[in-house]
Amino acid sequence: MISEIALNAAAGGILGLLIGSFLNVVIHRIPRMMEQEWHGECVQWAEEQKEKGAKIELAPAQSPITLSKPRSRCPHCGHQITWYENIPVLSYLFLRGRCAECKKTISLRYPTIELICAALFAFCIARDGLTPTGFAWCGFSAALLALAMIDWDTTFLPDSITLPLLWGGLLASALQWTSVPLLNSFWGAVAGYMSLWLIFWAFKLATGKEGMGYGDFKLFAALGAWFGWQALVPIILMASVVGAVIGIALKINSKLREGGYVPFGPFLAGGGFVSLIWGPQAILSFVGL
Repeated sequence: MISEIALNAAAGGILGLLIGSFLNVVIHRIPRMMEQEWHGECVQWAEEQKEKGAKIELAPAQSPITLSKPRSRCPHCGHQITWYENIPVLSYLFLRGRCAECKKTISLRYPTIELICAALFAFCIARDGLTPTGFAWCGFSAALLALAMIDWDTTFLPDSITLPLLWGGLLASALQWTSVPLLNSFWGAVAGYMSLWLIFWAFKLATGKEGMGYGDFKLFAALGAWFGWQALVPIILMASVVGAVIGIALKINSKLREGGYVPFGPFLAGGGFVSLIWGPQAILSFVGL
C-alpha cells in the first residue's frame, strides 16, 4: 500500500512540474518587463524635455510584454508553442530537445528548472503534508529558484519577487505556518537587510566601488524572515565561501562576465535551499563550527 508521504511527494512533484514550467516564463520575461518599464519612463522624461525645447530622440516602446502575453514562441524561428509542446519535461523528451518547426536545439535548462522545482515541491509536501506550511515552503522554493536564475542571467533581483518573499516570510511566521517565532522572523528581516547594507557602504567608502546591489539586501532580509535571525550567519558564510570559490574558478578560466561581476544572489539562494532541506545548523557542522 502506498504511504501517505509517497502520495504527498507525488502530488507535490506534479504541482512542482507545472509551477516550474511557469517559472521558466517568469525567469525569461520579468527582466524584459523591467527593461520595458525603464524605457517607458525614459520616453516619458524625453517627452517632458522636448516640451521644454530639448532635442531628445528615443526609440519607441515595443509591444507590451506580460507574463501571459504574447504566447511563447521559439526564439529562433518564431514558431508559436502549442499546448502539447509545452507539457513539462514530457514535451522536451517527445521533441527530443528541438523546436518542432525549425529543429533548433531547445535549452536543457527548461526541463532542468522544471525538475528542480518538482523535487523541491515534492520535498516540502512530503515533509509538511498538504497543509498551509507545506504550500508556504513551496512558494518560498519557487520564488527563491526564480530569483537565483534571474540574478545569474542579469544581475537583477526584482522587487516584484524579493518583497513578496520577504512579506511572505513574516506572514507565514505570524500565522504559525513555520516554526520561526514572529519576533525572530522580524529581527531576521531587519538584521538581514542592515548587515549587507552596512557592508555595502563600508566597501564603497573604502574602495569607491559597489560590491553588491540593493536586491541582495532584500533577498537576505527575506531569508532572515523565513528562517529567523539565527540562520543569517550560516547562510552568509556558505554564500560567501561558495561564491568566492566559483568566482575564482570563473576568473581562472576567463569566464567572468563584462565588468568582472559574479552575482551574489544565487549563492544566497543556495544557502536558503540548504537551510530549507537540512537546516542552518548543517552549514556550520559542514565547516566544523
